[in-house]
Amino acid sequence: MRSTLDTVAAIGLAIGGAFGMAGTFVASDALRETVWTIDGVAIVVAAALLVVKYQRLGNDLVAAGFLTFLAGESLLLAGNAAGLQASVPSYVGGIALWAAGLVMVSAQDTFALWTRLTAFLSALLFVVSAAMILWGAPLLPTSSPLPAAGYPFLVLTFVGWIWTLMKSGR
Repeated sequence: MRSTLDTVAAIGLAIGGAFGMAGTFVASDALRETVWTIDGVAIVVAAALLVVKYQRLGNDLVAAGFLTFLAGESLLLAGNAAGLQASVPSYVGGIALWAAGLVMVSAQDTFALWTRLTAFLSALLFVVSAAMILWGAPLLPTSSPLPAAGYPFLVLTFVGWIWTLMKSGR
């Protein structure tokens, strides 16, 4: 039976995915920062609920993965109001933690294979993006093809997590 907390976590992931993608395409700095703040808060709330859920189920690796993902999202959220250029240091740390969290959550077969594959792909793209920035590439959170190519795979991963939460008995 699906719990209220599962529903709240699913809503948080949906808001985070939608607002996160929308923020990538917004031209106004103030609007992008607002949309990404809503995105970040929704994802932090969802991830916190998922940590509790999977810890209670005894799935420590998945719980720790969601906690790591939450830490990454918190770094992104903290740098958000600074603007694109000034947020790059916290952005690098945030996407590196996203990648680690995605791998941890997906290392076991808790989620469908397609969800785990999208998570691994987005993690790879975020690791490459973080490494490029650390080695001097002038990338911003909105740069294309990287890191922007990782966001659709992250949102697909969210869809898989939501699907799992909304299935009865999970």
